[in-house]
Amino acid sequence: MQTTTGVEITGAVGDRYEEILTPRALELVALLHRELGGRRLELLRAREERVAALAAGGTLDFLTETAHIREDDSWQVAPPAPGLVDRRVEITGPTDKKMTINALNSGAKVWLADHEDANTPLWPNVVGGQLNLLDAINRAIDFTADGGKSYALKPDEELATIVVRPRGWHLPEKHILVDGERTSGSLVDFALYLATGGLRQMEKGLGPYFYLPKMESHLEARLWNDAFVLAQDFLGIPRGTIRATVLIETYPAAFEMEEILYELREHSAGLNAGRWDFMFSVIKSFRTRGAEFMLPDRNAVTMTVPFMRAYTDLLVRTCHKRGAHAIGGMAAFIPSKDPAVNEAAFEKVRADKTREANDGFDGSWVAHPGMVELCKEVFTAVLGERPNQLDKKREDVTVTAAQLLDVASTPGEVTEAGLRNNISVGIQYLASWLQGTGAVAIFNLMEDAATAEISRSQVWQWLHNDVTLADTGHKVTRALVERIVEEEIAKLPGEPADYEDARTTFLEVAVADHYADFLTLPAYERMD
Repeated sequence: MQTTTGVEITGAVGDRYEEILTPRALELVALLHRELGGRRLELLRAREERVAALAAGGTLDFLTETAHIREDDSWQVAPPAPGLVDRRVEITGPTDKKMTINALNSGAKVWLADHEDANTPLWPNVVGGQLNLLDAINRAIDFTADGGKSYALKPDEELATIVVRPRGWHLPEKHILVDGERTSGSLVDFALYLATGGLRQMEKGLGPYFYLPKMESHLEARLWNDAFVLAQDFLGIPRGTIRATVLIETYPAAFEMEEILYELREHSAGLNAGRWDFMFSVIKSFRTRGAEFMLPDRNAVTMTVPFMRAYTDLLVRTCHKRGAHAIGGMAAFIPSKDPAVNEAAFEKVRADKTREANDGFDGSWVAHPGMVELCKEVFTAVLGERPNQLDKKREDVTVTAAQLLDVASTPGEVTEAGLRNNISVGIQYLASWLQGTGAVAIFNLMEDAATAEISRSQVWQWLHNDVTLADTGHKVTRALVERIVEEEIAKLPGEPADYEDARTTFLEVAVADHYADFLTLPAYERMD
């Protein structure tokens, strides 16, 4: 379907799609693609060059060319925007109708409306999620489940502030073409929301707010800032109306936190400790150098191990030095019907959130409405009536590059139990992802794409670094991985044929000679 000059919609146009795919929104997509598309591709090539340098023995460090930004104590980010002053508990989840209603009703201060890791870029999700956001802002959304249970927004109550997470810079959108070229998933998600629900949010006294994922450098932050300026000028809204929180969830970005805040300072709403993707990026960045950068079983890597603690301490110090919110990591636990499971999990979550609050974080994430009150209680015990703790500067913190790179001090072992867990979780997640569901409950945890990325990356690293499993003494080989894949699939509900696409995709990114940068890229091509 040809729309605005040079813009083509190749996906089916469903009911009410015209409310999102408006001429103005598509003109904005075209503008952003034409102005910024080439730079986006250049920055993605720079990522490839960095990875090649690391594989050849290079390292990561704080940048000498931007030292003047880190040493200049005069600059600050913009003050917190309406609805983003108190962020003591934030809930994350995809933008399907049920989650939209439950998240907004949950009592959380902020809802991360996820078009990235907890979503899949199935075309009906791309547009349908935007429709759900628009309906929610207009308080015109409801949902009835198959069992007859009805969901609706609580009337006359304050709802969570919507903050949209678009896709990362690496992901394309194949259903919207500009001048015959695929567009950026990031810019599509951003533009469609800004030109529809975002403008409506402004009428409600809030604003178009975003979470920006997967960035690896301040130059990628500069690209986002340029997108914000172009979009605000195009729509005739004041510069600085858009606010964005950046997820520091890649290893290179951990060395450029201040520079990222600086690039976005007019639009910045802080940084978030994206712990699961950060672990994935550690493996990905140094995947061929097992002697120095080998992590044990995924579930053994806690937030208190040295390199993770250095990363979160530096994040809080950096944010508060510049007047920005520091938001903690995800509690992925889902309340269970088993009291013993609940008791143990709630104790771990409470300890995790207590550590974050005492370290100076201004708030933290949960994945399930049942965890909102626990997180709020923990942070309120530290904050009291204060909306945040931006005054806690953490000037006691000094983090070196060596501390951020100290993966070798992480305790734990690589075991067959860990290998099996990675394989089972990866295949179960991919089976759901390929069918259009990006947030999946597995083993009492809400898993998203980050978990699957860690799982397959560990399998790849263990295989290509000749790791021997501590509990069985077996060496990780392709034959062992393929055998365990079949054994784990046999344990899952349904027939083995139900998991064939997931199995193929998982092996494609877990045992191949070439390491795929993101499993979602080949999976997206396999998706209808």
